[in-house]
Amino acid sequence: MSREFSKIKESLASWSEIRQLLRGGEQGQLVPVVIPKDRRGFSWMALVFLAVYFAGMAVATDLTVVAALAALFFLALAAILMWRKAIIEIEEGTTGVRSRWGAITGTLPPGRHYLWLPWDRVDAVVDTSTEIPYSAPIVACPTAENVPLKSIEFFLKFRIVDPVAFVRTIGAGNFDLVLASAVQDAIRQRSRRVNTERAYDLRGSDVGDMQDALNRQLGRYGVRVTGANIPDVQLPDQYQQHLATREKVAKELSAYEREWELTRKRRIDTLLMEIERSKKTRDARVVEVKAAYNKARKDVARMLEEQETEAQRVRWEIEARGRAELTAAENEAKALRRLAESYRDNRAVLRYELARRRLDVGARLAEQAPQPLVVRTREGGDSALSTLLLAQLLPRLSGAVPASAPTNAVNGQSQPHS
Repeated sequence: MSREFSKIKESLASWSEIRQLLRGGEQGQLVPVVIPKDRRGFSWMALVFLAVYFAGMAVATDLTVVAALAALFFLALAAILMWRKAIIEIEEGTTGVRSRWGAITGTLPPGRHYLWLPWDRVDAVVDTSTEIPYSAPIVACPTAENVPLKSIEFFLKFRIVDPVAFVRTIGAGNFDLVLASAVQDAIRQRSRRVNTERAYDLRGSDVGDMQDALNRQLGRYGVRVTGANIPDVQLPDQYQQHLATREKVAKELSAYEREWELTRKRRIDTLLMEIERSKKTRDARVVEVKAAYNKARKDVARMLEEQETEAQRVRWEIEARGRAELTAAENEAKALRRLAESYRDNRAVLRYELARRRLDVGARLAEQAPQPLVVRTREGGDSALSTLLLAQLLPRLSGAVPASAPTNAVNGQSQPHS
């Protein structure tokens, strides 16, 4: 870091040295203004006197032709010399300040110009296109806690926008003092608003307000600050050690934070991988469950279809069996109906046969029936004696009849059913 202020000065030089001084400076100092040496002299006047002398000789003596030629030669040489010394060349990017009898009358743009009159001259050549760098290291700048900083380096760039105002009001030498004072004042005001522990924040900070303040102060001199920054700040040695320790702790903390961040990211990535793996496993299981569900639905559908088929088959069998039984019942009914019709047709024959069999049985029973015994009294009534006799005779009479009667009765009753 530079320990000295940049120096601004103006130099006196010939026209051939102006470009080198404006672009490279002189002995490490900035030279935005060069005062050119007036190379025009009155040597051409001697040639004019010689031309007049030879002209007088041509008139007064016999050497008319030779004297006239010599007069014309010296006169032409004086004109050429006057023309050559009247040429003024202003370099590109610079502006010449023109004066007449010491009073500034205007400016000369870059290019070739002619100053024929001896009292017209260029007082200064000003660099109006280059942004001139200026460095100002300010030492012992107190902070808000009144701790003097070791140094604050302030860097700015300025350009001369009004060469007439710059040359007329201040000049390069005085501008150096004014600029240094304005920069120091701006830097000290800025450092007063900063705490010591935040002093390093001044490096690379926004100094737009300082630039505006400098432009307000330097604007009346025809100068405009085009850029400014604070490239470096140095703290006192003791406080710098303290801040170095704090920075070391902060760096370690930052390293731990980065390490923890990496660990956290690694764990998050692992968890995300596990989540993705779980999702894939879940998706695979969902697919399996869906496949099993579809298979179960198919099995159930197939089973329902088989059961429905079986039920249809059983229904058809039942219907077929029912139809067969119905057909058999209908056939049996038809047979019974036909049998009934046949019985109805044979009813008269059966009645006749039954009547005939009844007569046969009645004849047989009549032949085998016992003879009745009638006991009559005189008085026409039942007496005890007749009753006693009847009781004694009936067992005897009934003993012979039962032996033959049941056989004839059975034979007579079974014949009609044969």
